[in-house]
Amino acid sequence: MHFQLIHTDDKTSARAGLLTTAHGQIETPIFMPVGTVGSVKGVLQRDLKEEVKAQIILGNTYHLYLRPGTDILEQAGGLHRFIGWDRPILTDSGGFQVFSLTGIRKLKEEGCYFTSHIDGSKHFFSPERVMDIERSIGADIIMALDECPPGTSDYDYAKKSLGLTHRWLDRCLKRFNETEPKYGYEQSLFPIVQGCTYRDLRTQSAEFIASKEADGNAIGGLAVGEPAEVMYEMIEVVNAILPTDKPRYLMGVGTPANLLEGIERGIDMFDCVMPTRNGRNAMLFTSEGIMNIRNKKWENDFTPIDPNGTASVDTFYTKAYLHHLFKAQELLALEIASIHNLAFYLWLVGEARKHILDGSFPAWKSIMMRRVTNRL
Repeated sequence: MHFQLIHTDDKTSARAGLLTTAHGQIETPIFMPVGTVGSVKGVLQRDLKEEVKAQIILGNTYHLYLRPGTDILEQAGGLHRFIGWDRPILTDSGGFQVFSLTGIRKLKEEGCYFTSHIDGSKHFFSPERVMDIERSIGADIIMALDECPPGTSDYDYAKKSLGLTHRWLDRCLKRFNETEPKYGYEQSLFPIVQGCTYRDLRTQSAEFIASKEADGNAIGGLAVGEPAEVMYEMIEVVNAILPTDKPRYLMGVGTPANLLEGIERGIDMFDCVMPTRNGRNAMLFTSEGIMNIRNKKWENDFTPIDPNGTASVDTFYTKAYLHHLFKAQELLALEIASIHNLAFYLWLVGEARKHILDGSFPAWKSIMMRRVTNRL
């Protein structure tokens, strides 16, 4: 993997870059649709390419390990071939999913014992095991196993958790370096900065992660209930330390406003289930603001969903029609809303990139912040 930093905004830390992987190039800043179990819910791979214009998607190690399992994925030749996707893929380590299984997991130095949410079967994730699983899945970018502590963790727990995450990272790196990719192309391992909302722990973690000189670095454990201003502060603390010549990935974030604020602070990569999850619940993010398409006010609005949108669904279908589909509980409503929201997110980061490159990012961002937070 190679990352080229093309331009940094003069007045902010916003960056435009080019990330090259075995399955293609990614223009940053970028948003990555979440395909947890090998599918972005309700969206065909064809539409991810042609309508959404996705350059990279995510898979989840925890879910793919449980179903369909690494044996099936290896027989298929890896996740790319299994799902029919020839562009880059990133897999998270499954750590967030495992540690959210309160009551059905047991955390130890050697790893995490957990019970499947599907059938109650018992499993074990160690740093070494997760690296083997992610080798079998075959994503271009894979994440190290970390503990994602609750956002409300006290300082003592956060510090103890951070120590475990760092020790696990060393084991991940060792296993990664002593194994080979399985499908004839290279993979890149990203460590994850943790430390909750404690400035000194975030600083310590960013310094530790930076010292590993990985191909890229991630920031985890944010957008888990803390105020947005605190999240932005932690991003600034971490990005002041992480190397500028490597991509920075903010995990699980977030709203369109979060993306713009993150980009301003030097984040290159984002992912979140919000565009598809909220879309399935009739919330649309548009170039003029946020709308609940179920509201009666859209019942006889025969204007396009988003006349400024980039997907064909934005201009082909009307607000009134999509309102009708949701009221009638038609599956097509979920598909249209998901495609629209994902296309909007990709449009937003693409526009941010353009304005970074031409030097107008701060003024453009100020305008867009008002629009993307506007309730229609």
